[in-house]
Amino acid sequence: MTIKRTATERPRILLIGANGQVGWELRRTLATLGDVIPASLEGEYGPTIDLLDPASLSRLVQDSSPDAVVNAAAYTAVDKAETDRAIAQRINADAVGELGAMLAGRGTPIIHYSTDFVFSGNLDRPYREDDAPGPLNVYGETKLGGEQALLSSGARALIFRTSWVYGIRGANFLLTMLRLLKERDELRIVDDQIGSPTWSRMLASATALVLYRVLRGELDLEKVGGLYHLTGSGQVSWFGFASAILEDAGLDASLIPIPSSEYPAPARRPLYSVLDNSLFQETFGLSMPDWRLSLKQCLDEKT
Repeated sequence: MTIKRTATERPRILLIGANGQVGWELRRTLATLGDVIPASLEGEYGPTIDLLDPASLSRLVQDSSPDAVVNAAAYTAVDKAETDRAIAQRINADAVGELGAMLAGRGTPIIHYSTDFVFSGNLDRPYREDDAPGPLNVYGETKLGGEQALLSSGARALIFRTSWVYGIRGANFLLTMLRLLKERDELRIVDDQIGSPTWSRMLASATALVLYRVLRGELDLEKVGGLYHLTGSGQVSWFGFASAILEDAGLDASLIPIPSSEYPAPARRPLYSVLDNSLFQETFGLSMPDWRLSLKQCLDEKT
């Protein structure tokens, strides 16, 4: 469906979670496509939205009357979610289903993000979209619930599962490592969890390229809507990722590889959660750069 507007009107794009590390990048990439309505809990850049309050979500959709929605909001505190199940369930699953139901009636397209943590990590090859999920923690369970709720809502939806997201803003592995590598002479880093680091800038850029084609009517979401994997290319362990950060940032510290058993955490993590991006590439004609190249670009920008 092509968004109908006059020659002087720009599409209205509602961005939920505009102050997060992905949302911050999306504010810039989506601005080339239309008028971005950047909503967040704090209301730092635009309207406020409290996903714990169904009425708040309903008011936002009604007041903004968007031509498209990108939902970058999520409860991402993986360990804390083990004891905050109700809040994680509300933000990651229930609110997503409600949003989908609202947009289904309007015919408004939505792009939503999910996670590699919907999988158990028991495979020895990259996970495809049709592989059976098996989350090991509450965060993964609630994100899977959000996927299912949105897909069953009838909304014209695209869901992008991603992994190990990092950037120059927010709370993420890159920024934590840069801080710790300056504070300590030695760090012990898990080396038996394998995944694909994904730069938030690349994720936001890919999103904008796809949404551009949706808004122009070049992509029929009745045919191509659904679930896709979208991560940086390649794979590495947390230890390998930390080693690359150390090298590219020109810092001096000693890194010691350890197994997950020596770094206990409230939430279990999959040991292998690499996602296969083939379906995204085939459907949209876009390929994500290798994680190593993206890391260099991100660090060059930060410095």
